[in-house]
Amino acid sequence: MITFFAAIAVLILGYMVYGRIVEKVFSPDDRETPAIRINDGVDCVPIKTWKAVLIQLLNIAGTGPIFGALMGACFGPVVFLWIVFGSILGGAVHDYMSGMISERNNGASIAQLSGIYLGKPALYLMRAFSVLLLLLTGTVFVTSPAALIARLTPDSLSTNFWIVVILLYYILATLMPIDKIIGKLYPVFGGILIIMAVSIAFAMNFLPEYGVPELVFEDLHPEGLPIWPFMFITVACGAISGFHATQSPMMSKCIMSEKDGRKVFYGAMIIESVIALVWAGAGMAFFGDTGLLNDALTELGQSGTVYEISKVMLGTAGGVLAIIGVVVCPITSGDTAFRSARLILAEWTGLDQKKIKNRLIITLPLLGVGAVLTRLDFNVLWRYFSWSNQTLAMIALWVATSYLIKNAKNKIYSLITALPASFMSAVSLTYILMADEGLKLPATIAYTAGIIFASCLFIIYVWLMIKHKNS
Repeated sequence: MITFFAAIAVLILGYMVYGRIVEKVFSPDDRETPAIRINDGVDCVPIKTWKAVLIQLLNIAGTGPIFGALMGACFGPVVFLWIVFGSILGGAVHDYMSGMISERNNGASIAQLSGIYLGKPALYLMRAFSVLLLLLTGTVFVTSPAALIARLTPDSLSTNFWIVVILLYYILATLMPIDKIIGKLYPVFGGILIIMAVSIAFAMNFLPEYGVPELVFEDLHPEGLPIWPFMFITVACGAISGFHATQSPMMSKCIMSEKDGRKVFYGAMIIESVIALVWAGAGMAFFGDTGLLNDALTELGQSGTVYEISKVMLGTAGGVLAIIGVVVCPITSGDTAFRSARLILAEWTGLDQKKIKNRLIITLPLLGVGAVLTRLDFNVLWRYFSWSNQTLAMIALWVATSYLIKNAKNKIYSLITALPASFMSAVSLTYILMADEGLKLPATIAYTAGIIFASCLFIIYVWLMIKHKNS
């Protein structure tokens, strides 16, 4: 219990202290934002700050801070350290910079920003890579909520039925102006999500039959998976997630002042990390052993494990409420995943998105591909989603580093993004070299290659920083 509440306290302190440092480095001012300057009635629409925070939270909080945190809990209480410090020093910085740099470029996507700050090759690479990630994300966030809803409804309403229903909703949410569906429903869903997390947190900490384990510096994974790099890939959205770089530009089009950025982007990430802490703690408290938790995830699947924890900890009514909160997370990230993919493809093709016909031209094929991908095995999709997710985070952090080298008052300030970018570079390459879905190379080779890769990128960064400082 002490570790859990200390972790939450550190996250809050991180928002108040490190968040202000990051904000000071970026230096928001009083210029007009795209919501005011462009205000096209579709994607650039002014939204009140409190609503923007909740919408951003729902945009980024898919199943990652729930499923990913549960799988990360198989490594033991050490997962708390990654969720806390990964978020404060990496994830929240990543989200803030992605949103604010986009805001200064008329709400441009992460693909477009890559072209501006890393060059044309990066633009084309990131267009393809980010659309692929968004398709994987949208698909993952169709199948997981459909499986959970099917558990709460009659057998005649199968998982496949709910997949169709969710896809139809995605078409509407992707096509409609952002303030019509997303702007009205997400604040309500955000409240449900927070109530759910608070309920689970209360049960696991204060009911006598449960107890959140205290921090130990050990790898407790029952299958012997090493913490580096597997834990850092498994717990994505709860600590740092490249998917967020595709979502922050949507709210960058809607904030009414640059000075709201810390609340909307940095703050929403901190809230998501609290949710990840809750579910990591719940997994360990409920099963009492990482082996039993791992067995449950294998036998029941992620959705089944969440259902079991919610139903037993909170009773039938509380369990239904908690599961609704869990269902809301992926659905409200899946629709914005497809919306982000539409915006990236619109930038690519030059199709004006004010016209409903042009939105349909892009949206319908996207959802069609997503429907096909739902037929693939969820666990395989999740592994590739997790790796591509963290790789995109790495690229987004290097984009932010390039921006700061060119624009920060003091070039050394760019270290706030260069250090986590280097760290994620090592994580991403090491994982894909040694994972079963990667090249399956020995750990010694993968570790060495990851360290060399990250070191080379950091050396290039130092050279570019010195070059710009002297120019």
